[in-house]
Amino acid sequence: MVTIPSDYAERVYAGVLGKIIGVYLGRPIEGWTYEKISDRVGEVDHYLHEVRYMPLVCTDDDISGTFTFLRAMPDHGNNPEITPREIGESWLNYILERKTILWWGGIGNSTEHTAFVRLKNGIPAPDSGSERLNGKLIAEQIGAQIFIDGWGMICPGDPERAADFARRAGSVSHDGEAIYGAQVVAAMEAQAFVESDLNRLIDTAVALIPADSVIARLIHDVRAWHAAEPDWRKTRELIAGSYGYDKFGGNCHMVPNHALIMHALLHGEDDFSRSQMIVNTCGWDTDCNAANVGCIMGIKNGLAGIDAMEYDWRGPVADRMYLATADGGRGITDAAIETFEVVNIGRSLAGLDAVAPKGGARFHFDLPGSVQGFIAEGVGATVEHVTGHSSLGSGALAVTPGAGAARAMTATFIPEDAIEMPGYTLLASPTIYPGQRVTARVSAGEAPARVRLAIDIYGAGDVMETIHGPGASLAAGASADLDWIVPDTGGSPIAKVGIEVEGGAVSLDALGWTGAPTVTLARPAVGGALWRRAWVEGVDQWEARWPQAYRIVQNAGTGLISQGTADWKDYAVSATIEVPLATEAGIAARSGGFKRWYGLLLCNDGMARLVRERDGRTVLAEAAVPWGFDRRHALSLEVRGNTITGFVDGAKVLSVTDDDSPLLHGGAGLVVTEGCLICDAVEIRPLG
Repeated sequence: MVTIPSDYAERVYAGVLGKIIGVYLGRPIEGWTYEKISDRVGEVDHYLHEVRYMPLVCTDDDISGTFTFLRAMPDHGNNPEITPREIGESWLNYILERKTILWWGGIGNSTEHTAFVRLKNGIPAPDSGSERLNGKLIAEQIGAQIFIDGWGMICPGDPERAADFARRAGSVSHDGEAIYGAQVVAAMEAQAFVESDLNRLIDTAVALIPADSVIARLIHDVRAWHAAEPDWRKTRELIAGSYGYDKFGGNCHMVPNHALIMHALLHGEDDFSRSQMIVNTCGWDTDCNAANVGCIMGIKNGLAGIDAMEYDWRGPVADRMYLATADGGRGITDAAIETFEVVNIGRSLAGLDAVAPKGGARFHFDLPGSVQGFIAEGVGATVEHVTGHSSLGSGALAVTPGAGAARAMTATFIPEDAIEMPGYTLLASPTIYPGQRVTARVSAGEAPARVRLAIDIYGAGDVMETIHGPGASLAAGASADLDWIVPDTGGSPIAKVGIEVEGGAVSLDALGWTGAPTVTLARPAVGGALWRRAWVEGVDQWEARWPQAYRIVQNAGTGLISQGTADWKDYAVSATIEVPLATEAGIAARSGGFKRWYGLLLCNDGMARLVRERDGRTVLAEAAVPWGFDRRHALSLEVRGNTITGFVDGAKVLSVTDDDSPLLHGGAGLVVTEGCLICDAVEIRPLG
């Protein structure tokens, strides 16, 4: 069994940061040619988001796919023998057609869209991505490579296993040379935890793919060109001449872009900034290529390799990430959170227990330099990661006021600059809700300070409003624990959480929240539109013009709108619904995507059913219930441990214990199959 390196978490964190930095750097010029970049930008040695009038931290398929498809591992018990079919099932769970993760360019045009249609139509992986069904050109586009980094990071020091995982994961959507390129990247990343020499990394990876493959040949050629010519521009010309888009067609072929990855690593001279400059200045699929290069360099050289650069790559990013998927509770995240998701899969594969810094606090700042999305607000105010100021772990967030009071806040829902996101829409639920218990540990520096908790909500007209929580007056050097039950917000989503500070500097040691909420999800009396964005909308129609808050329609198959997070475990979800017409309609609990939830459904054969959706439908219990179309029926679904109980019009009609790998956490939702469901409010309350 492979031994987990002592600095595993830190090296994964560096890989995650390298990945997202590469995306944010390359995304604004994605698809540009070398000539266009050279003419418009010159050398790409700084962030360019202003060139395309887009936010620096953006939604992107490279990020969403990488950290979402890897969830197939915990979703299937971190089984080292996970199959392509099971990974494909996770695609169907986390992808909403034409809305999340993928480039929806159409079957026969977009490789991933083609594979998704195959999966949706009952063709399992690996057939879904096979050359036999999809043709060589479609099968060998770039997607297998851009989504693969996580599979390398869960295999520290084990490139053979990483390459095997890459084959299984890549085959959901790709085949042939695309698989080989993905295997090379994943194997290099796995070996980079224990080997720092780039050429030995390449040797190890290439030995794991067919020697007569195009990928193996191009790597040999790029290495030879690099050895003979120190000018990276001349090597780029040779790549364009032998492996360019004119020779490997489609929208974005694997081969030309894999050549640029190798080119940038070799000519980058073991320098993170130089490698990023080369791979981005070369053009083609810049965000994908820069992301793979950044992840490899991050793992290989660690955080020091990123932090040593003259340009500040980490500061503007502040760990921030978005994962736009069918699981809205994971939409707003950060590099530290995703690091420990990866780390705990790797630890499980190594037979080790999961780790959770500072007792599982969402914001723990225990990774070097981590700020977990916190941004300073106030004239002259600053936030920075510090060591030696934590009684719970190794790091903390120092908040220093400037001319007046300071705020340190982090996003818990769609930020203002991401409401209209170009390219990939940000689908996300709030991560915190009324009724949940927020706790924080704070300490003062060398001067007395006053500190209090705060949340910002999208209030009247979707304008940000602040609600203050409890506070403490701290003597110099003193600490305090803050505790707050989040108050009712009238249905307005919570957009930020953090602390406000007056006086001297304060260190935030940890901040988090627990429990299911006490909340009514309805149209806020103060108006606005963002309350609707808190729902992940997996239905054909949900128009805002109707007087009812929820009038959802699914024309074929089953539709679901959901919101909530994995913090929600034991709770009841209730709604009074009206069904003009439907095959089935009702409420859902413990939703963790489009294909993982419990439901209490009223069915058109006169039955009420408790069902479990988990990669397929299981009817857990059923009973005849007098219900009808165009009548209002009060539904309540209680989930406590593995006991699932359904109530219709106040009467307990169904109860079952689910002992078959039960769903133990997740959000709530409304479900409709081939019809329409109407209601005004969805209520959530915790079960003691």
